[in-house]
Amino acid sequence: MVDAGGGGTADQVRSAVQRYHADPAYLVQILHVVQDRQGFISREAIGLVAEALDIPRARVSGVRDFYSFLHGHALGGYEILFSDNITDHFLGKEALLQRLCEKLWLEPGKLSEDGRVRVGSASCIGLSDQGPAALVNGVPLTCLTTERIDAIAGWVREGKPLAEWPPDYFSIDDNIQRGDWLLSGAWTAGRALDAAIHRGGEAALAMIDQSGLRGRGGAGFKTSMKWLFCRDAEGEARCVVCNADEGEPGTFKDRVLLRRHAEKVFEGMAVCARVIGARRGFLYLRAEYRYLLPQLEETLMDLRRRGFLGEHILGAADFHFDIEIHLGAGAYICGEESALIESLEGKRGVPRNRPPFPVSHGYLGQPTVVNNVETFAAAAKIVADGDGAFAALGTPQSSGTKLLSICGDCERPGIYEYPYGVAIRQILDDCGARDTYAVQVGGPSGTIIGVEEFDRRVSFEDLPTGGSFMVFGQGRDLFEVARNFTAFFAHESCGFCTPCRVGTTLMKKGMDKIAAGNGTAVDLAELEKLGRLTHVASHCGLGQTAANPVLVTLEKFRGDFDRRLKTKEFEPAFDLDGALEAARKITGRDDAAAHLGARK
Repeated sequence: MVDAGGGGTADQVRSAVQRYHADPAYLVQILHVVQDRQGFISREAIGLVAEALDIPRARVSGVRDFYSFLHGHALGGYEILFSDNITDHFLGKEALLQRLCEKLWLEPGKLSEDGRVRVGSASCIGLSDQGPAALVNGVPLTCLTTERIDAIAGWVREGKPLAEWPPDYFSIDDNIQRGDWLLSGAWTAGRALDAAIHRGGEAALAMIDQSGLRGRGGAGFKTSMKWLFCRDAEGEARCVVCNADEGEPGTFKDRVLLRRHAEKVFEGMAVCARVIGARRGFLYLRAEYRYLLPQLEETLMDLRRRGFLGEHILGAADFHFDIEIHLGAGAYICGEESALIESLEGKRGVPRNRPPFPVSHGYLGQPTVVNNVETFAAAAKIVADGDGAFAALGTPQSSGTKLLSICGDCERPGIYEYPYGVAIRQILDDCGARDTYAVQVGGPSGTIIGVEEFDRRVSFEDLPTGGSFMVFGQGRDLFEVARNFTAFFAHESCGFCTPCRVGTTLMKKGMDKIAAGNGTAVDLAELEKLGRLTHVASHCGLGQTAANPVLVTLEKFRGDFDRRLKTKEFEPAFDLDGALEAARKITGRDDAAAHLGARK
């Protein structure tokens, strides 16, 4: 909904720019404010922002056009975006979207004729445990049904404000089904900071090192090494960044941590700041989680009031650190740390060439630590409680516990915390998965496994994961799973490098051709070829893993592809003879010579 703030475009832009001290690094935040007040970012606003920040107009328009949650046209009073994750599809997402569009007399993705509403799709919105789900003006709608869709259509037609919709439509459950070391027990804010101050930064770093903590985002880089490299890098100013851009489809653990354990996350960032000597921190919050912003800002204010953030933290004369929240704008690529930093600097989220790495040249060229939400929460608890309990859990190369976001064909979706080394079979038993056909571990960029692999274990040595765990029961079509994931990667490619930009698009078109009933064995061979090329030649991790859904599913579940093929031989995707049917009707000819197949 549009902010009711007064003034014309010039006044609104001036206010937004002044709010962020005319700093170009805050361009994304400034555009958010302008859009909140206008409903979109007009060409006039782009020119005014560029002039006020003394940057090229092309940079402003490029940033606006890069992010899916920034718009150059009006969206009306209601924007309803259905989550497009495959689990939402299996729960009937497409039928619900079509039903709502029919009720409102509009086409998907287009503004209604009365300018009131737009209905479309968004990539996974972090609510896979309670789908089908959607966002209406950034606010979550969960557990959608035909009855709820009909009611929503009526309220939209009436112009009823969201504040008057039933609260249970917006209800979000944390769904913590199994807690362990990180999620169990009460947390007293300040314990980790007190330990870090009194023992010193060197001792805190040693605890992180001895615990064996590795990054929980999936790559698993050793946390203590990252902090050490940053601390010892050249330069005076340093920065701590928490990556809360949880965009991997099927993942929602960070949503729960930020709702239930935000103090722990922020304290982990502050402990890192003590170790590396940083005064400035950022939480990069994905646009799909914007509804968490008021609660998180309130938590930060409370921590400042209690002396846990700001100047002279807990009375320490040399400890000054505070945290700002930066809102993302809808770009999966910003989960990659260098793309995230580009976005923090008010740019398009295009991954940087590496080296240099963020630990030496990060935010504004300063040494920067980037860790994800779960990593900082774990770091706080390790420093507060000691490294022994954490180090005693897990496997030799994978200490501690891991949070899994479990969704799909199971009785009890939600958050499960396990020590590393837990078998897939045990997880399936615990979540109530019956007659399981396959499991996607690590989201689309991860891998898919079948029944014969259910004794494998979640760990860096075997099946690493950032937290996504999707269950597919017997009868599910894994071709459709791979097709959904391939479309996701094609949509989310930043477009910087040709192998990813073109490769993902061609793979999507190949999957669509097979889905339309025109596929051949030649198409499968071409998909494999494209996948391998995209994997080896892409600029960043997104492109390098974008082919995983096709390559891994083809390898392990080829039958789900083969049964879709029209023929084993090559056939063109375009039916030229069929395209001439209109001409035959116009001329009144339908004899054999009027068909291409009759020609010799």
